[in-house]
This record gives sequence, C-alpha cells and structure tokens, in this order.
Amino acid sequence: MHTDAPSLSLDGDWDFRWSPVADVPLPGVEDGWGSLPVPSHWVLHGHGAPSYTNLQYPFPIDPPHPPEENPTGDHRRTFSLPSSFDAAARVLLRFDGVESHFRVWLNGELVGWSTGSRLATEFDVTPLLRAGDNELLVRVHQWSAGSYLEDQDQWWLPGIFRSVTLLARPTAPVDDVFVRAGWTATLGDAATAGTAASGRPSTGTGTITFPTLDAAFPVRFTVPSLDVDVTWDTPEDVAPITVEGVEPWSAELPRLYDATVSTGTAAGERAGGETVALRLGFRTVQIVGDRFLVNGERVVFHGVNRHETHPVHGRVFDEEHARADMALMKRNNVNAIRTSHYPPHPRVLDLADELGFWVVLECDLETHGFLFTDWVGNPSDDPAWRDAFLDRIARTVERDKNHASIVMWSLGNESGTGRNLAAMSQWVHDRDDERPVHYEGDYTGEYTDVYSRMYPTLQETESIGGGTPTPLMECGPAEAARQRSKPFLHCEYVHAMGNGPGQIAEYEALVDRFPRLHGGFVWEWRDHGLLARTADGTDYYAYGGDFGEVVHDGNFVMDGLVLPDDSPTPGLAEFAAVVAPIRFSLGERTVLVENRYHSASTAGLRFCWTLSRNGVVEASGRFAPGVVAARESATVPVPDEVLAAATAAPAAGEELWFDVTAELAGPTAWADTGHVVARAQRLVASRPADVPRASRTGWEGDRLGEGTFSARGDLVSWKGHEVAGPRLELWRAPTDNDSLSSQGGYETADPVLTAGVGDPDAPASAERWRDRGLDRLTHRLVAVTRTDRGLEQRVRVAAANSGWGVDVTHRWTLTDAGLLLQTDAVPFGAWDVTWPRIGVRFDLPAGLLDGSADWFGTGPLESYADSSHAARVGRFSAPVRSLGVEYSMPQETGHRPELRALSVGPFTVTTVGAHRAGFTLSPWTAQQIGKAMHPYELPTPDHTYLYLDAAQHGLGSRACGLDVLPEHQLWPQAFSWSVVLG
Repeated sequence: MHTDAPSLSLDGDWDFRWSPVADVPLPGVEDGWGSLPVPSHWVLHGHGAPSYTNLQYPFPIDPPHPPEENPTGDHRRTFSLPSSFDAAARVLLRFDGVESHFRVWLNGELVGWSTGSRLATEFDVTPLLRAGDNELLVRVHQWSAGSYLEDQDQWWLPGIFRSVTLLARPTAPVDDVFVRAGWTATLGDAATAGTAASGRPSTGTGTITFPTLDAAFPVRFTVPSLDVDVTWDTPEDVAPITVEGVEPWSAELPRLYDATVSTGTAAGERAGGETVALRLGFRTVQIVGDRFLVNGERVVFHGVNRHETHPVHGRVFDEEHARADMALMKRNNVNAIRTSHYPPHPRVLDLADELGFWVVLECDLETHGFLFTDWVGNPSDDPAWRDAFLDRIARTVERDKNHASIVMWSLGNESGTGRNLAAMSQWVHDRDDERPVHYEGDYTGEYTDVYSRMYPTLQETESIGGGTPTPLMECGPAEAARQRSKPFLHCEYVHAMGNGPGQIAEYEALVDRFPRLHGGFVWEWRDHGLLARTADGTDYYAYGGDFGEVVHDGNFVMDGLVLPDDSPTPGLAEFAAVVAPIRFSLGERTVLVENRYHSASTAGLRFCWTLSRNGVVEASGRFAPGVVAARESATVPVPDEVLAAATAAPAAGEELWFDVTAELAGPTAWADTGHVVARAQRLVASRPADVPRASRTGWEGDRLGEGTFSARGDLVSWKGHEVAGPRLELWRAPTDNDSLSSQGGYETADPVLTAGVGDPDAPASAERWRDRGLDRLTHRLVAVTRTDRGLEQRVRVAAANSGWGVDVTHRWTLTDAGLLLQTDAVPFGAWDVTWPRIGVRFDLPAGLLDGSADWFGTGPLESYADSSHAARVGRFSAPVRSLGVEYSMPQETGHRPELRALSVGPFTVTTVGAHRAGFTLSPWTAQQIGKAMHPYELPTPDHTYLYLDAAQHGLGSRACGLDVLPEHQLWPQAFSWSVVLG
C-alpha cells in the first residue's frame, strides 16, 4: 500500500559472494566479498550464466528436491535505522522479489526463509534490531522446491531482483485495506458505461465497500473530489458509501479518484497514526450468461501477454522503460494485459490503472516440465503441495486486490490440472467474489468462470462462439455444454515470433460475429533477448543456447511484437490496424464511422481525409460525424472533391486514392495530438498505364539501351554499373513460423499446444522446402534468341536429385521507357509442396545500401498475404538498410507487394500489366540470411539484392499455432509478370 509511514530502502550496492553449490559455510565478515547491486540478477553481472527453457526443467525432475549443483549467492550489507523509525511499534523487512529461495539473518540471527520468486515476503524483525549498525545477510539459492512451480517460458535469472525495504509500522496502523468501488448507471440514463451524446463521460452511482479494513480505529476515509469524508469509531461502524455523479473507470476512460484511509479522526491528528493513499476506479465486473461485462457492457480483450524483461536488467524493474512500453501498447490499440505468468512489479499495476488496461492478473505458477513425465508427480494434484499453491494465490491477490485495472484473476499457466488448482479457485472466490477466475488448463470447466484456450483453430473458435458444434478438448457432452455457456477468451493466440504473426484478422472477424467470444492475448509483447557481446566486441541479443546451457529452447524466447531494442515490429502495426477501435466503411458516396470502443465516445478524436493522385496528395480536409457514442455508428457524405475525382476520367497510369483517419484531437498520457488511431483507404478511380512502346533503336553490340547482356542473355551491366540477373528464386530465408513445427519445440503429446493446429506431426514448411531443394536451385540455359530490339532467354530451373522444376522465359524488349522484362514461369513435374516465393533476383552494387529507396506501392512496412491490414498504397521513402527488420534470428523480411514504381540510386523499376510484382531490397541473399543464427553472423555485404516477386507464401503462426491458411498458401502454378528497368 502507498503509505506515509516511514520506510528505508535497502537498495544499492551490497557485498556479494557467489558459489556454484549450495552446501557452503556462511561467509564471515573477513571472508572475500565482491560487490553486487540490489536489485539485480547475479548471472547478468558475471556470476554463472542465464539459462532459457520454455518448458524443460534445467535440473532433474525429482520433486521436491533441487540439485546439489545449486548456484548460491550470499548478499550482505549494514544499515542504521533513521530517527523516523524511533516511534515504530514494529519494523518489517520486505522483499518484493527473490529467485528462487532465500534465507535471511539479521545481526547473526536467522529471521526466516521464503520461496515464491515473483511474490512479496515480509518478515517482522523488530526484536532483532539494535541501535547503530545492523548487519543483514541474505543467502539466495537458484534452485529450490519452489522452482518446480516456476517453470514459466522465460529466462532463469536468480537473485534479489526487486527492492528490499524496511517498513516502520505505526502504533496505530492501517494493516490491510480491501476497498471495492462498484458502479451502476443512473436509472434512465440512455448511456450505460459509455459516454453520452455530448461526449462527456456518463455518470452514475458509485458504491464503496470495504470487504477488509484492518486498522486501529477510529478510521477516517476521504474521497475529496466526491465530498466523501467519514469517520468510523469501531469496525462495526464501517458501512457502504453511496455516491451519485460518479464517472466510471474503464480501460478507455481510466477515471481515478484519490482516496485516503487514516487512523484517527483526522489525518495526522493522532500520534502514531498512518495514512494510506488509494486510487479508486469505479467499475463493476460481472458475468451474465456467456458475456463478460464491465459496467454492464461486453469487454473485448485486444491484449498481449506481458513478461517482465529488459535486455540489460532482466526482470529488474525500470519504471521509465515500463511506462514507455505501456504507452507504446496504447498507441497500438492494445487494451489488455495478461501478466504472464506471475504478478508484475506493483508499479506496473499502478500504471495500468492510470493509463487504462484491462488486466488478467496471473499467479506465479507453472509446472509445465512435468509434461515429460506424462504429468506423473505434477504438484497440481499432490496434496503435499496444497499449502504452497494456496500460499502463492493468497500472496498474489492480497498484494494487488485494490487495483481497478484487474478484472480477472488467473491461477497460473500450463500446470496440468488437479485438486490444488481447484482449491486455489475456491480461495479466490471466497476472498473476492466479484472478479472471475481464469485458468486455461481447466478444460472441462470444473472450477473456473470463463472458458479459455490457447491457439485453437478458427473452426474450433467458431464452434465455441456459436457455430456448428465440434468436440471440445477433453470434454464430454456435459462438460462441453458447460464450457459453451461461459464467456470465452484466447489467453494466447497468434504467436508473434520473428516475422509474423499472420491471421490476426481472421480471429478478430470471429469475435465480431459471436458475442460469446471476448478476444484474447497475443503471445507475446516483447522479445526476451539479453544484450551480449561476441569475442570481437560485437553486441547482439542472446537467446537460449548462447550461454552454454545444457538444455535450452533456442530462440523460442524471441517471440514478441517488440524487439529487444524496443523497436516495434511490423506485426505490431498489423495488430493495431486489425483491432482499431474505430472502423471505417468507405462507400462510393458515404463513409460509415463505427465506434467499437467499450465506453469512450469519439469526442477525443478528429477525422481527416485526403485524396491522392499516384501517391501525391491533391486535396485534404476534415469531416465531422458528430460525437459517436461507444458501440454506435454514424454516416457522413464523401467529400465533394472525392466525388468529382471519381466521376472524372483519370489519365493513363493514374490511381486516385481516398484515405480517412481517426486521430487524437489532443494529447494524452500515451500519445501526442495527431496520433493515428485508425485509418482506411479506398481506390476511387484508376486507369491502366499504356504499354511501353518499342524503341526505334536497338542493339549496339552487347548493349541494349542502358543494359549490357552476356552471350547467354544475362543482364551484366545497367546504366554503367555491374549487375547480375535476372535469376529465378523460389527460396526465402525461413521465418520462425516456416522453420518450427506447430508445437514450437513442444512434444506433440502435449494436448495444450497441439490440439487444433492441423497436423502437428507434419514437417515444418522449411524442412519440406529444403527436402525439395528450393534453397539450392540450379539453372540450365535452354536457349537464347536475339531480336532487333530485345532478346528471349529460356532457362530450366531445378534442384539436384529432383524431377520437378520450373521452365522460365525472360523476354527483354527495349522501349521508350526503358528495358521491359516479362518473366513467364511454368512449373513442371509432380510438385507436392508449397513455394516460399516466386520471383527473380538482381544483384546490384553494394553502394546502394548507403542510400535511400523511394517507391510508390504498398508500405510503409513489410507485408504479406495474411498480414496486410497495416499496409496502404502511397509514396514512401526509407534508407535501404532499414527496409528489412533485424529480427533476433535472421529470416525473411522486407517484402512489399503491389509495387508500382521504385527508385534506388540511379535505377528505377516500374511494374506494368495486371500482375504487380512486389519488391525486397536486402544486403544479403535469402540463402545467406537463412544460414545465420544471429545478425552478427551475416557476412559483410558485397551486393544490394533486389527481389521482384510475383508472390510470396503467407506467414501463419505455426511456431506455436496455426499454419498458413489455405487461401494464403503459395502452391506451384504458372506466373507471368513484367517490369520496366529505367
């Protein structure tokens, strides 16, 4: 609690001694000590090494025993109590987070021990304190019985990683407060939790109750802005308080009211009193039938799973970094956080209250490694572990119960099922009967209030929502009926690993159709890369295996929408576009504005439009749909300039695009004025470009226009620069989704992760592609024929030991606009695999990498068949080196489909014809990228590689989820595309 009682932070530099084993004598004052900051993880300061596993235990599965090889860190410091502690009745020693087991001695006396790494522990040390210097010794063991309950998908990072504090407790304390601030709409109010037509927040009735008020009475309670000021003389006097004219709290309108609880009849009046500051958010959480409601309205979670991770500090909290992270979430339309898979630093929840997020607060619990014993010995169903399970959920709820942002408790993650989880659920229901209980592993719905799943197929999700019933995992008819009667959410869906995820829009479409579906949480928010350095001094972001771990799960920890260096990925832009809270439907004469917020009107937004001709804005303005209340819509006419352009005949090669945006009309705590919340685009009019006319000139030796060709028909010089190409390419550097099987390193026996992902035993796409030799194609010249103004080159492309391939014809024609290249590709043989891509590669000078590219086409970021909602047609410019994303493991990146025109250095490329190629500019070939495990392993570039692709395979989410959907798969077929090189 936020209290005015004195405290003393013990953070700072401590004496430190490390041992690789647990069984060592306690060090004395004269023993050799080093130094270590607290909070910290000792493995990030040169003592031992980090270790990453997804579900494997990095020690023998022999519960409850830890291994003898148990790294141990002794921490020591001295302190003196300040004079502000003189009047304290008690002094508590608080640890906010220690991984994983620690014992404490104060002045040579054993204080106690604790486990529960991400949970707070308090010891009463009053009788052990003395005047003057006090010596505090803390011994931390990396492994313990508690480690069996902490097998979350993250780095194992031992140490005192959150703050250590001494708390002075007054003689008249406030020891515990649980305040509930409910909200109901004013009777007869047309708006409920949302906003009235005026755009002002709706007001209603607030009800303040105290399930717990453990304090020295009399107690004074105040909410100054609501004119609440009451004093209770005894516990029996505490009664609910009803207040009219209260604005509700929601993730979109996070209205907070400052309140205080003080001992005594007035703050500070009574000696030894205490004042606790609270921030009340009035909201009522309910489940009504199969709807999850806050303030009477259905909630749709557009959420992310959030781990605590920093590339330098690990799980040591950095408030500035966390606030920036959460502001970035808000700017990208993230409205919810699942605290995977433990309670975060308490300030994160303060920020969630303030900035506005729906929070599913998860307990520090996961036993996933028992999968490898077929769940034999799993603590979740072992009575010997009951107290440990109940201890963890109690410490979770009691620490965080007063946060308005928390709308649901989660028992933990991937711990099988059993009586101890059921007992946890019962404890929560008894302690907090408002917030529902979540746990994904309760597949039959015996003890949880919502139905939750990870990565079900679209078909199963539709069935759960209310479509044609299909069998549900582990459910008979009665259990299935029970689960179908509950609100449903995806606690994890679409896996944001590397280049991806695809298919966000398909899931969102189902949430639109079926009110029982309440959205979900992308796995996950951020890559967990740890900043490391190679022997030659190159910095990089490390993942599993980079620290010599005996067992590890590789780069599966690099699975976020944000890169370790804080860079948002194109996947985050895609998410923001798909879940945007304002949706536009652009008709020929009207614009429909749909407000999909839970409770916010459009009063804080402004609406803008532009009309662009070939990417150049020629008209712009604003339109006014009025204040559109939450869950309502409005229609406005299309601007006259757009209507006029639609009826006028465009010139050859012209495209007219109508764009609309919803932008912030003023600054917020998380974005500046003008931040774009949503956008849409419609092609108003277009006319195909005329086919370039053949030039009157022809060959000059080997030179055709500004190109020079070899005897075999290859382009070897362009505008006086050495080049090479075109070369047919079917290969792309495999994405993580291409490379990993659907279980993403999980054994296929695990029903949690393999149900509903297609065939979990099927080889990964990249494995099938390599087996067919797509990464090692050979090219045989069949024929080359020269004409007066061009040439025709026919090539047969296939791989060694393969009877199938592609017949390719390149037709070059010199035109007034430049060299016209038409490529026809026709597959032959019994192809039985998809293609990663179909395109041609040109090798251009390396010097282009230091310049910029300008293009008219889709952008500004990369996009693919199943991840294209963030792309729009326009004119864009960017440094060539920034066109690709530096994913933590190098992979396919930088594809921008539907190119119209590209300019890079002295070269231009213009697409012609009905089929527009996409382009990629890269310092490396797809083969070079595919061989590198880290960015620093990529070779020094010797060319700039231009890929012109007729098509690319989709992205999917198969690293942990669905493979590429059939409509986004690239199967072998004939393609023809044309470009003009100028």
